[in-house]
Amino acid sequence: QVQPVESGGGLVQPGGSMSLSCDASGRTSRRYLMAWFRQAPGKEREFVAAIEWTTGNPFYSDSAKDRFTFTRDNYRNWATLQMNSLQSDDTAVYYCATTNRGGNVYLASTYSDWGQGTQVTVSS
Repeated sequence: QVQPVESGGGLVQPGGSMSLSCDASGRTSRRYLMAWFRQAPGKEREFVAAIEWTTGNPFYSDSAKDRFTFTRDNYRNWATLQMNSLQSDDTAVYYCATTNRGGNVYLASTYSDWGQGTQVTVSS
């Protein structure tokens, strides 16, 4: 089982914070990428953040930079996306994705395994 499993999500008020977690414990190799993408109704899936598992080096979209922090627990194969200063534009289904291939971390096509997604709604 290599499908990542998301947890967290729900309803938060504008300006609030929320944490999403991704469990990739089904992977036996630690040489992989993990990423979060999101998809709002009527929009294409877009990159949010990624992390190189061996180095912990994160990558962020322009909208996530300075507001979101992506960190990993190298021992448990868990990673957490801490989202702060959330706005209505952040409302979407958030998907965790992983791959043990190389490639452009910003592209959805790089990732081979996807979670089922978790809804994040930012509303007063």
